[in-house]
Amino acid sequence: MAEPNLKITEIFHSLQGEARAIGLPTVFVRLTGCPLRCHYCDSAYAFHGGERRDLADILAEVASYKCRHVCVTGGEPLAQANCIGLLQALCDAGYSVSLETSGAIDISPVDTRVSRVLDLKTPASGECHRNLWSNIAHLTPHDQVKFVICDKADFEWACFKVTEHDLCARAGDVLFSPSFGQVDATQLADWVVASGLPVRFQLQLHKLLWGDKPGH
Repeated sequence: MAEPNLKITEIFHSLQGEARAIGLPTVFVRLTGCPLRCHYCDSAYAFHGGERRDLADILAEVASYKCRHVCVTGGEPLAQANCIGLLQALCDAGYSVSLETSGAIDISPVDTRVSRVLDLKTPASGECHRNLWSNIAHLTPHDQVKFVICDKADFEWACFKVTEHDLCARAGDVLFSPSFGQVDATQLADWVVASGLPVRFQLQLHKLLWGDKPGH
């Protein structure tokens, strides 16, 4: 039987720029391909191309960085069926693993040792209709939910969804992030404080440090 393989855009070692593990040295495994087209996407270069690599080859490169934390991202990682096996293999190898997923694909097959960062798409993303709301039932305190906010209407929608689905109780963290260049970060911070919701405001650390470019 052929070795499982995945189409990979890049594997690199950097700091985690957002979510619960922000600031921690992390190995990023960026898979190629995504069925969504959010207008603010910062990784459109991962939509096409990439290189097919065997699972053993991927694991060997991850191991070469001697780093405990691994983030599987994209694109949309779950668009490749073999992503499920990659996540399990990383967990079996003892890594602390997170998955960045759009939430448009069923997360229930993902190993529960993985911290699933579910990026629920807001109306201004242009892909709100792709949210698979049944994913919410699979969330645990080990998981995280992210909203990328483009404007005040997005913020109000996100607040409503947090309350409607009791997301702060279902997930370990609920994250509100300003869309880079779309909404003033200070203004969003003020909205979060005024809302009274126990959500976490975040900035994308990697963009503050290195700008909007691949490999960081």
